[in-house]
Amino acid sequence: MKKRKINVVVISDVHLGTTDCRAEELLAYLSSINPSKLILNGDILDIWKTPSSYFPSSHMKIVRKIFGMAAKGTDVYYITGNHDDMLRKFRGKSVGNIHITNKLSLDLDGKKACFYHGDIFDNVLQNGKWMVKLGLYSYNGLNRVNALINRFLRKIGKERSFSKRISSGNENALKKLTFFEKTHVNLAIEKGYNFVICGHTHRPKKEIVMTKNGNCTYLNSGDWVKNLTALEYSFKRWKIYRYNYDKLSPFYVDEELKEMDIHEIINFYASRDDNELLDEGII
Repeated sequence: MKKRKINVVVISDVHLGTTDCRAEELLAYLSSINPSKLILNGDILDIWKTPSSYFPSSHMKIVRKIFGMAAKGTDVYYITGNHDDMLRKFRGKSVGNIHITNKLSLDLDGKKACFYHGDIFDNVLQNGKWMVKLGLYSYNGLNRVNALINRFLRKIGKERSFSKRISSGNENALKKLTFFEKTHVNLAIEKGYNFVICGHTHRPKKEIVMTKNGNCTYLNSGDWVKNLTALEYSFKRWKIYRYNYDKLSPFYVDEELKEMDIHEIINFYASRDDNELLDEGII
């Protein structure tokens, strides 16, 4: 199968080293694409939960695949999350085309995009808006505070899982999710970003948010535990790729329209629901 060329691909919350990880599906996806940039937006490795006895060959294949993509010219950015925050001490380090960082800023066709996992604002949301404001001016300092809080919670056996509380339908968690997303958008607008791209919540999303200070597109790459989603940027637009909807690319249609007659096109779109078409930027 011909690999799809994509400008930017974002995946997050893979949780390699746990039984929840859907490594085989992710390997199939990575094998189908040829991105210029691959952004691993946190919690790719689950360092805190990984027992030494559990790291199956399917998980190792993901690691080898990513290194292989980097060796062939893909720029790989590993953005640390809360489950792999032990790697944050290596921020700024590079091995060939693989770069470790806490956050990333890119210019995409003249628009500014900011990428980070998002976990630092999970604990912040528990402690008031003043800490959110602090995050504007001391992101790395806030990272250190957040890491200390997480380690303390783990030691006393009270580690919080934002994504699990959201998945369970916890009403309080869902309210915090809304505040979580608005916080990222407001900070992005204040910093002049057009796109803010997060992980952490395991909830894939693409939404243009309008505020009195401007607008910004909030994007979340979802996960490879339940939703099996990624973000893809090409042709100056973002799309959510959903492995469970179709194992081909959302850009497959763009490439094949030239070869399809009008009846084939009508039949193709008639078979897809509104959510899929919305995610793919068609409606």
